[in-house]
Amino acid sequence: MQERRSNVDRSQETRGALLNAARSLFFEKGYAVTGTPEVVERAGVTRGALYHHFKDKQALFQAVVESEASQIAKEIEAKSFNAETPMKALLHGAKAYFQAMRQPGRVRLMLLEGPAVLGPDEMRRIDLQTGGRELRCGIRDALGPDTPSAEVDACADLISAMFDRAALACDVKGGNKTYEDVIATLLSTLVRERSQNRASSKTQ
Repeated sequence: MQERRSNVDRSQETRGALLNAARSLFFEKGYAVTGTPEVVERAGVTRGALYHHFKDKQALFQAVVESEASQIAKEIEAKSFNAETPMKALLHGAKAYFQAMRQPGRVRLMLLEGPAVLGPDEMRRIDLQTGGRELRCGIRDALGPDTPSAEVDACADLISAMFDRAALACDVKGGNKTYEDVIATLLSTLVRERSQNRASSKTQ
């Protein structure tokens, strides 16, 4: 039993080393320029170990993207968890997203190369299991639990696109504070207007 656990531990350590090495290289150089021999060398493992854990470079890239998406979602949740109101939770989450995306290489990985390599449908699936799920929960809490799912999804898609476009712009020319302020205003206005419209329709 001890030997079996040791084998499992070694396998997990090898996978972790490969993911860390690939993440660093993808951040530094990008997907196209990074070769699997570089990943193997930096991870300090054999080529056979790489293909034991991952089918090919794209599968390795997908695992890195999924890991980064999960980490970003955790950072957003941590910043918004104890917010005083649902609206403040949304605003804290938005700020946490921008902070998370400031890490060099993350914008390229998640917003440019991710969709190009994995496709928009796969990136949407990953998003809905991580940050997109957090965003939808936040929007539903802010608008009210009886808000139709279709409305929550529409708001989430539009807000997510707004966040991503702002992150891309900040990555190129900076100015995070300006974008954060504008998005905070837009979020507050959207939630207020949608809530008022729904309340008005109930009284008619």
